[in-house]
Amino acid sequence: MIRFIQRLNFAKILRLVGACLTGFVFSSALQPGAHAADWPNKPIKLVVPYTPGGGTDILGRMIGRKLSDALGVAVVIENRPGSDGSIGTEIVVKAAPDGYTLLIDGSSQAFNVAMGKKMPYDSARDLVPIVQTANQQVLLMVNAKLPIKNVKELVAYAQAHPGRLSYGASSNANVLPMELFKIMSNTDIVHVPYKGAGPMLNDLLGGQIEISMSGAAAPLPHVRAGSLSVLGIGDDKRAATLPEFPTIAESGLPGFQTVQWSGMFAPAGTPDNIIQRINHEVVEILKDPAFRRQMMAAGFDVVQGDQSSGHWRALIAAEVAKWTKIAHQAGLKPE
Repeated sequence: MIRFIQRLNFAKILRLVGACLTGFVFSSALQPGAHAADWPNKPIKLVVPYTPGGGTDILGRMIGRKLSDALGVAVVIENRPGSDGSIGTEIVVKAAPDGYTLLIDGSSQAFNVAMGKKMPYDSARDLVPIVQTANQQVLLMVNAKLPIKNVKELVAYAQAHPGRLSYGASSNANVLPMELFKIMSNTDIVHVPYKGAGPMLNDLLGGQIEISMSGAAAPLPHVRAGSLSVLGIGDDKRAATLPEFPTIAESGLPGFQTVQWSGMFAPAGTPDNIIQRINHEVVEILKDPAFRRQMMAAGFDVVQGDQSSGHWRALIAAEVAKWTKIAHQAGLKPE
C-alpha cells in the first residue's frame, strides 16, 4: 500500500511538473518578439523626425507606400520634428521593439554625434540600422536674384565681405558640410538655424538668407523653376541624377566631398527575423526599375552594392569618425 501511494504521488508530481513546463512555454511565447513569425498583423508607424516636405519626408512617403503593398498592412507616416531629428528618434528608441515603430532618418544620425549634441539616447546602442534607402546629392544653392553664378564668385564675394552673407540649415546634416566649405574656402558666412527644410527654403526664396547647402529632393522643384541657382553639388563626381551641375570640387574647391544618405532603423532588441524581413522587402523595392526612376526624378541616388544591415551600420560609424574631425577643426559646439 505504501509503495502504491508513493507511485501515485510520484505520478502527480510528474503531472504537476509537466503542467508547470507547459505554462512556462506558453508564457514565454507571450513575451515581446515571440510572435515575430506572425509579423506584421497591424499597421506600422514610420517616424519621420522632420517637418513635412523635406527630403527625408518625401523619401519616407515613397518607400512607405511600397512597403505597405509588400507587407500587406498600412505603413503610417508620423512627422515628429525638432532638435535635429532627436525628438522623433527618441520616440522610436522608447517604442516596443516589435517591428511596429520604425524610423527613417539620414545623415543627422551621424552628424549629431559628431557635433557632440546631448541626446537622451545612444544611437549606436539604442537603434538597429535596417537598410540604407538612398543617397541625396547636396546642393550648394543661392537665390537666383543674387549676382553670383559659380563657386569662385561666391568665394570671392564672401572673402571680400566677411560676415555679410548668411546660410540656412535645417539640421546638423546641413551645418557640417557648409562649415567644411567655409574652412576650405577661408570664408566667414553666418549660420541661421531652421527647424525644417520647408521654412529654410521659404527664406532662401524670399531673400532673407542668401545660401544653403542641403539635400536635393526638397529644393529641386524650385531649382527647375529657376527660383534657385545651383553653384555645385557636394559629391566628388558628377551625379547621374543631376548631370547638368558641376561638382564643388571641380568648381574651385578640390577635395571637397559630401553626400547625404538615409535609411531605416528599429529600436534595439527588435527580433532579427523582422529586421531581415524589412531589409529584404526594401531592397526588393529599390530594385524595381520604375521605382528607381521615380527616386531619381525626385533627386535621390539609388544605393549601389552591399545593402545589408551590417554594412549600413559600418557606413554610419565611418561617417561619425569623418565629421567629428571636421566639427573639431571648425570649432563647432552643440547648440
